[in-house]
Amino acid sequence: MFDVTVVGGGVIGCAVARELTRRDLAVALVEARNDVGAGTSKANTAILHTGFDATPGSTESRLVARGYELLRAYAPNAGISVEETGAVLVAWDDEQAESLPTLAAKAAANNYMHAEVIDAKEVRGLEPHLGDGVTGGMVVPGEHLVDPWTTPIAFATEAILNGCQLFTGFAVASCRVNADSTTLVAADGRVLRTRYVVNAAGLHGDTLHQLFGYTGFTIRPRRGELIVFDKLARPLLRHTILPVPTAHTKGVLVAPTVFGNIMLGPTADDISDRSATGSTKAGIDALLMKGRRILPALLDEEVTAVYAGLRAATEHSDYQLSAHADNRYVCLGGIRSTGLTSSMAVAEEAVTLLSSIGLTMTMRDVGQLRDVRMTPLGETDERPYQRGGAVICHCERVTAKEIEAAVLSTVPASDIDGLRRRTRVLAGRCQGFYCAANVCALAAKASGRSMSEWMGVP
Repeated sequence: MFDVTVVGGGVIGCAVARELTRRDLAVALVEARNDVGAGTSKANTAILHTGFDATPGSTESRLVARGYELLRAYAPNAGISVEETGAVLVAWDDEQAESLPTLAAKAAANNYMHAEVIDAKEVRGLEPHLGDGVTGGMVVPGEHLVDPWTTPIAFATEAILNGCQLFTGFAVASCRVNADSTTLVAADGRVLRTRYVVNAAGLHGDTLHQLFGYTGFTIRPRRGELIVFDKLARPLLRHTILPVPTAHTKGVLVAPTVFGNIMLGPTADDISDRSATGSTKAGIDALLMKGRRILPALLDEEVTAVYAGLRAATEHSDYQLSAHADNRYVCLGGIRSTGLTSSMAVAEEAVTLLSSIGLTMTMRDVGQLRDVRMTPLGETDERPYQRGGAVICHCERVTAKEIEAAVLSTVPASDIDGLRRRTRVLAGRCQGFYCAANVCALAAKASGRSMSEWMGVP
């Protein structure tokens, strides 16, 4: 019997689990996949947003602003790589340029007072490699880059170190609400009993919401495809280049990453398949066309990878947060790409909502809590190879000890994707062509499994 069970091991669910373990509660975190942060959370634009362009007065605006401050303070101590590059919102015609003062006023309405409208010459001075046709811009100096892979893993690790129990491969198939508890039944037959449930199920948040008897929103997956360019392209860009947003999307951006690459994307296509994370020819062609206008020299650089992520878009423009005392249930639905930034603030909100429907909790003594320090993955941080050791992945300079540590960690990597998100291994130019066999052999040996078992090969 748990006091609270969080359903969904993405960045939101992991943040909620971490926040709950700071209180005197028995907490469970259940995730349908075999790892945390392995779904939507791993495939986003990896920006720590100021919230300058959110809808003033919205729940999203409030939580993004609060989450920005929380994560910016938490990340350096937890080993989550962050870079303050700032951003430039670029206008490409007179109509977009004329809208910039309105966007600056919107930023001020969101209590972000540092946005500054500049002319085309100033934009060109900040970013000399931009394509022709710039008509103006707006500088947003507080925008950061952040490591999206380490963030949920750090939250989950801290939660587990402080008593949370993690259940992976636990896809909730049904639930029974009783007088004093709720029984969650997994698709594989496992059963878990809990007093309260927090729905952080992301793309499947509406499905779980309906299992508890509620409606009000429907997830309409929005696919975002992105292209990752080689590290040799990095000198082309100093800031994140943002487009003037539309009602449908924030548009295609060009951004550095903490890993040293440049990223172009995302697209924004509403689809029905919640598992359709493959890239498409149409999507990649559209990105290349827009990239050619924004940063022409970028298309002369090598492409390292392409990927796609699905955002939990709904028919509503705002987050769908609610608390239901009758079923001792809290829903954190409709959280899209800003969820990485707002995660720690959403976790605070979840605690408030649980309290509002009757959960009594007491803060634990700080001396009882264990902090976490992950191995930073960013290029501006000191990496393990710089302190010596056998390098096994030369593209990303990952050592053998890092691979072993990832397999044996508190939240261990159990497959190649999990290793990549913990170490950067296989994420470089050769995409594992030269080192994958050695990497998998090392991981299998560290885990005590055969190589075929570790790779999931029958």
